[in-house]
Amino acid sequence: MKKIINILLFLSIFTSLLYSQTEQEIDESVQLGDSVYVMTKSPLGAVLRSALIPGWGQVYNESYWKAPIVWGFLGYFAYYWIDNNNMYIKYSDLYKESYAIGGLGNQTYLSNRDFYRDQRDEFAVYILLTYLLNLVDAYVDAHLFDFDVTENPMTRTPQMGIKIHF
Repeated sequence: MKKIINILLFLSIFTSLLYSQTEQEIDESVQLGDSVYVMTKSPLGAVLRSALIPGWGQVYNESYWKAPIVWGFLGYFAYYWIDNNNMYIKYSDLYKESYAIGGLGNQTYLSNRDFYRDQRDEFAVYILLTYLLNLVDAYVDAHLFDFDVTENPMTRTPQMGIKIHF
């Protein structure tokens, strides 16, 4: 009896491996029955455009209102990064001068230099996160470009056009 259970277990695992689903390497089109679905927007194209010029992927995806938001955040963070970098350089030079004159250096200059260095580095992280979120948004928006949510004329509620084939 134990042999039969082991054989059945082996066969079920073996057949599940044979008939398991594999990932299709179809990027641009999906075969549904007798028709072929072709994506209107290329996700890779949107990401590459946004990588080259932040916001260009959003314009490519026809989400025009998102591009000024990306530019605004990047401009705001870049302005404060430059401002904190200039203040860091100023207090660094003042501390070096006070160290050369007094031997111990002015501790206020040192603490201000460290503060502005930390602020500058923090805004560099904000710039990087904004840039990466810009890429992610362009990619997702390109994938969802053809997603249709139309209103049902009978109930006046949104209906999603999802088809599931078994």
